[in-house]
Amino acid sequence: MPTVHRARGLRFVIFTDDHEPAHVHAVGAGGEAKIDLGPSDRGPTVVWVKGLSRGDVRRAMTEVKEGVRLLNAWTRIHRGIER
Repeated sequence: MPTVHRARGLRFVIFTDDHEPAHVHAVGAGGEAKIDLGPSDRGPTVVWVKGLSRGDVRRAMTEVKEGVRLLNAWTRIHRGIER
């Protein structure tokens, strides 16, 4: 479970044995949110939230939308893994 980014009091995690579609888990105090990185025309979307405050979810979405290279990290981590 590599932490690929830290910002705004959150860790952005990509599980090495996870599945498509490309997504990250934003982990903060008391919970986490799964964020689908989505195709560029739709942009990132929140899949689910467990225990994170609305403010933490907003901060996570802002970080993802600000161009953090999370999709590149997801692709790099999952390259060569058969599904």
